[in-house]
Amino acid sequence: MPSACDSLVDDIEDMVSANDPTPHERHFSRTSVVPRARKRSVRHTAEELQADSVIPGTQKIWMRTWGCSHNSSDGEYMAGQLAASGYKMIDDPAEADLWLLNSCTVKNPAEDHFRNSIKKAHLQDKKVVVAGCVPQAQPRMDYLKGLSIIGVGNTCVMSVYVFSFEGHSVRLLGQKKDNGKRLGGARLDLPKIRKNPLIEIISINTGCLNACTYCKTKHARGDLASYPIEELVERARQSFQEGVCEIWLTSEDTGAYGRDIGTDLPSLLWKLVEEIPEGAMLRLGMTNPPYILEHLEEMAKILSHPRVYAFLHVPVQTASDSVLMDMKREYCVADFKHVVDFLKEQVPGITIATDIICGFPGETDADFEETMELVRSYRFPSLFINQFYPRPGTPAAKMDQVPAQVKKQRTKELSALFHSYNPYDHKVGERQHVLVTEESFDAKFYVAHNKFYEQVLVPKNSEFRGKMIEVDIYEAGKHYMKGRPVAASPVFTPSIAQPLLKGQVSGLTQVSANLMFLNGSSIFPRILVLKLQLESRLENQLTFYFMPPSIWPMALTCKPGIQQAEKPPLPKSSCCSYVDRRHLAFSLTVTAK
Repeated sequence: MPSACDSLVDDIEDMVSANDPTPHERHFSRTSVVPRARKRSVRHTAEELQADSVIPGTQKIWMRTWGCSHNSSDGEYMAGQLAASGYKMIDDPAEADLWLLNSCTVKNPAEDHFRNSIKKAHLQDKKVVVAGCVPQAQPRMDYLKGLSIIGVGNTCVMSVYVFSFEGHSVRLLGQKKDNGKRLGGARLDLPKIRKNPLIEIISINTGCLNACTYCKTKHARGDLASYPIEELVERARQSFQEGVCEIWLTSEDTGAYGRDIGTDLPSLLWKLVEEIPEGAMLRLGMTNPPYILEHLEEMAKILSHPRVYAFLHVPVQTASDSVLMDMKREYCVADFKHVVDFLKEQVPGITIATDIICGFPGETDADFEETMELVRSYRFPSLFINQFYPRPGTPAAKMDQVPAQVKKQRTKELSALFHSYNPYDHKVGERQHVLVTEESFDAKFYVAHNKFYEQVLVPKNSEFRGKMIEVDIYEAGKHYMKGRPVAASPVFTPSIAQPLLKGQVSGLTQVSANLMFLNGSSIFPRILVLKLQLESRLENQLTFYFMPPSIWPMALTCKPGIQQAEKPPLPKSSCCSYVDRRHLAFSLTVTAK
């Protein structure tokens, strides 16, 4: 009887006949087999998260700024705050999730552009946050309804952007006060993104002491509020440490600086001059005649300093005393002439820039002729000509208006007079030292400035950017000269550090953090241990993001000298910046050594 192991089947080796294909033939005959990829779960990075997430890093923001250098400085601070919190600042408005529109209220055309940009954003289904002087002065305008608003000086307000992304409307229009006294604008030590990494714009005060009947900016910026000298000096010092080689001082009226805090403009300027590296330059912004008159001798000395541009912007607005009275400008034409004549005598070659308004209410033909004669006499190399526009809510808007056609004609006549002379023809053949800081609008040249802040176009050589070079002037136009670099002259670098990259955040505390979670007690299941290596002297609000959202919110403050801190989580209702369905944000206030 056969055993249970016996089989009618031969051994498997015996089943392969001589006619069967060999293993090698079987392997290479499988030409139609397509390998199947293994499915893997996809983990999206922060950049790929859904657009409805409110966590910084998942949103793109485009910003546009109109107006003066003060407004530009505010815009730089807002961009820095956003970038430091993880938002992506981009140059293409079509790619942005939110438009940040930083407005100017000086002229009607600027507000028209601002209003049209809001309409365009709505048509493209973009979220909008508005900032600057227009919403600060007129927050109840119909076209601002439903929009989030950031008032002037309120640049450190991340909650506005967060709630705006969630579809809410937030309005921050209050101004900072200390014991009832109004303070200056945003803190100067906040992160910012310089439009030009070589140029630092510092607002030395906000608001003014005037009450001009045509000015809408006063409604937004308010009365004078100056920054302390030590804060301004520290900001300048930090800027030079970040590779800046040119500083612009700006405000609504630099000449009024310090009158509210017991100091004055010359005292500030002498302190700043001590901090300027060799070859770097300081440019002073606009000052009205009344507040510079008492400082003329000191100002002449400062403007003669080799590291200060011999340049001053002094608006006259009109050469008619009767019109100046209606404007409430608080000076007469003789005061303006005294300022200009004194500085031209004491600072040979100084550039005086001025502003003129054509067609102010009540301006007669005789008044306008006085203005024309002033320009003929002084032949200002830089003249800003403005046709009068009545701004809503100003006293001038209620005055009897000059006919529109007359205003246009006067503007045209003054413009023709200004373009009838070339202020730089006599400088052809001169050899000058110039500081190269910008690129021309047509991108064909680099833009440099000489001691008198006159524009000199130089060849677009990357070696020149941010450098002091020597050039021979070979051509002059209405608004510029062209310079040929002197071959034997060395290129001097005024920056004491490598400039930041374009778009890089200035003033940001550099922190490296090691995170780990330890088992805790039954009451506090987890304890967060955070080790910080601090590399800056600034105090900043740092936001960390943790995943998954099961981690409890907590607050942790590191004080000077502390490198490790432990603190258990707090109840889920407190200390959490903002939450969505996927992430949890923690805010930590870190004071560096």
